Amino acid sequence: MFAARPEIADTRLRVTLPAEAVALVDGVIEQLAALAHVVGEETQLVREGKLAEALEREKRKSELAGAYMKGLEQVKANAVALARFSPDGVVRLKAAHLEFQELIETNQAVLATARAVSESIMRDLATQTGTQTRASGYGPTAAANMAAFRRPAAGPMMVSKRL
Repeated sequence: MFAARPEIADTRLRVTLPAEAVALVDGVIEQLAALAHVVGEETQLVREGKLAEALEREKRKSELAGAYMKGLEQVKANAVALARFSPDGVVRLKAAHLEFQELIETNQAVLATARAVSESIMRDLATQTGTQTRASGYGPTAAANMAAFRRPAAGPMMVSKRL
């Protein structure tokens, strides 16, 4: 009646020795350190206004984040073995993760500030280009026949993609 489903192979690492536990923890910490380095670079570049350079790190950051997440999945799958074979490694991993969380909070604050500044600049540009600019005249007759001096409501606008 039902077709037999092939069994899905479990490709996760199974820790059975202390050396495997240490290797797993060290590998995940190395992945986290590499990810933290790229995030730190990105944060500094955004602070300096080098947005194009910061965006160049996105691909590498995504790759490292994916590798780190896979490593965390393996850590979770082997939590009991890691606690048994490498309790100090688990402590080091937790500490590294907490430091990384602080770095991410700083990164998010810097990105939020950059976004707020850029939105403010765009709002100011929209406001300035949206107001009518008229030539000022002298006396009560200045308002008569000013059509020759009127500019359209929205003048030319130039936006630089580079800061």
